[in-house]
Amino acid sequence: MASMPKAQMSTVSRHYFGVESSEDNHSFYIDIIEIMQEDYGLYVWPCSVILAEYVWQQRLRFSGVSVVELGAGTSLPGLVAAKLGANVILTDNSHRTEVLENMEKICKLNKLDCRILGLAWGEWDAPLFDLHPQVILGADVLYENTDFDDLFATVTFLLQNSPGSVFITTYHNRSGHHLIEFLMAKWGLRCSKLVDGFSFMPQIKASSLQGKHSTCRNYAK
Repeated sequence: MASMPKAQMSTVSRHYFGVESSEDNHSFYIDIIEIMQEDYGLYVWPCSVILAEYVWQQRLRFSGVSVVELGAGTSLPGLVAAKLGANVILTDNSHRTEVLENMEKICKLNKLDCRILGLAWGEWDAPLFDLHPQVILGADVLYENTDFDDLFATVTFLLQNSPGSVFITTYHNRSGHHLIEFLMAKWGLRCSKLVDGFSFMPQIKASSLQGKHSTCRNYAK
């Protein structure tokens, strides 16, 4: 007897940005379709909320800027940048079609015109060479140690392909700062800013997130 496919449970979460970052302020928000299953690209992680808040608070620098979000998943930071007027390309692993399809649905839900691109870190496919972002975003992309070199190889290429660009990432310190610092040195990068992610979060958001996260801005030497 053939087994029936598992039903996907989905929900739409609304993320507010503004004075109180709550339902009392409806001027700026992003709706995210989250699918409750094992694939971690289908729901919003705390680091994504923190990076999206950072983008919002730095909103004056994003209008008209070209942005690429790596490992975007549900794409909250990139969508905030797009709603602020940035030209955004959302990327995730080209083999994860369900994640890319969900990204398309989320863009349509928010009426945002973002380009969606399948991009595997460390693979030198033709579309990569056409990317010239001024800002590269990555929320919790420092997750699997085995992916770190491929990630830094891709980031380094994009930074060198776009002189003056920056890589802004939030990460949960699972592997230790020393490994990340070693890899940045290995790939010729240096960190210009490292802060506790909760230091700039509105209290209403910070209280809903657990664990410690950091925001790090990297750029090519």
